[in-house]
Amino acid sequence: MTKCSLIVIGSELTRGIIRDLHGQLVSKEMTKIGVHMSEIVAIPDDGSIEEILKALKKNNDIIIVTGGLGPTQDDMTRESIARVFNAELEEEEECLEELVKRVGKDKAIGANEKQAFIPKGFHVMKNPNGTAPGFYGFDDNTFVFALPGPPREMEPMFYSSVLPKVREILDVPDVKRVEFSSFITAEARLEELTEKYPSVEWGTRFQDYRISLYASANDANEVKNAISGLKEETGPYRIVDGNKEALDLLIDELKSKRLTVSTAESCTGGLLASLLTSRSGSSEYFMGAVVSYSPIVKRDLLKVPSSIIEEHGVVSTECAAKMAEGALMCCQSDVAVSITGVAGPDKSEGKDPGYVCFGFAMKGRNTRSIKLNFTSWGRDSIRKRASVSAMLFLLAYIKGEDVEEMAEKWRNI
Repeated sequence: MTKCSLIVIGSELTRGIIRDLHGQLVSKEMTKIGVHMSEIVAIPDDGSIEEILKALKKNNDIIIVTGGLGPTQDDMTRESIARVFNAELEEEEECLEELVKRVGKDKAIGANEKQAFIPKGFHVMKNPNGTAPGFYGFDDNTFVFALPGPPREMEPMFYSSVLPKVREILDVPDVKRVEFSSFITAEARLEELTEKYPSVEWGTRFQDYRISLYASANDANEVKNAISGLKEETGPYRIVDGNKEALDLLIDELKSKRLTVSTAESCTGGLLASLLTSRSGSSEYFMGAVVSYSPIVKRDLLKVPSSIIEEHGVVSTECAAKMAEGALMCCQSDVAVSITGVAGPDKSEGKDPGYVCFGFAMKGRNTRSIKLNFTSWGRDSIRKRASVSAMLFLLAYIKGEDVEEMAEKWRNI
């Protein structure tokens, strides 16, 4: 049986400041292809990796190392692997060129330059999400793979480079993986849903505002049918093909129709506006935002009638509709979206945390409003999911779709 061990490096891990996100991922994927995970070791940034590597090399066919590839003195992974695997470090010209592109020549030549050094004879694994490339090599019947530590860098590299190479080493047929993007559904719930389709091999990668979902099967129709089932389970716009952000889906639609947008936010505190302006060139489509946290601002600036606030409260579809109309007028945009709700942890107006209302207004179109009840996993989670939901519903609204009907079909939120 092929044996594999994982070394996870980081003092934050061993001190309990952050939790390990790599052990479960690597173990699950390696087990699927018949590799026995013999050990997972978490170590601090203290140079102890070298002795650990020597010990694991004696009894493992594959060693995967994450972390310690940065430019600082306590990042010892590349030096330790070079010594244990009997290779000298040498500067890889292509890695240096990529580093210069990312950080500039002044910053690349110096401490950062360390990241361009790779053990001689090893192969580079490109890192499109960070500055430190990964690498892999072989010595004394043991393969070693070195990957960066941050999940947004490590996980794509593991799937795109490590897993295919291990399949090749073991002569396990590679199966084409199809990528999808899932919004709002919790990772644990998404995995429960995928278990209904055991003929498909699934993989997930959790990100701030979505989950990357990977599917593979011997028959492409099995993936197609499984994804159709998942889309039916969750509702419209919740799972889309490819590597997509809800933000980019909305921005592409705004740009293609040459529309401008404004926002009126309460419980999200400007998060949606921040996301909409996070892309370069956002002035092309974004007009402005009103963070109307208090009822007074909703009334005086967004012109929400006092009668609506008194009768329905500020967390209501009626208030959300008027907030959107107020933003449309105030910012002189083509389309506007509003969010008002209860982020928690306490109730507000008798409504539980996770109760969120949205409004959508557009020139020449009837205003619409909806409400969603999010499962509460904390204030930050509600704010993020509300912002993503606002983008997806606004996208549907711009396309002329029935957002009220769409909201009724959303489940597992």
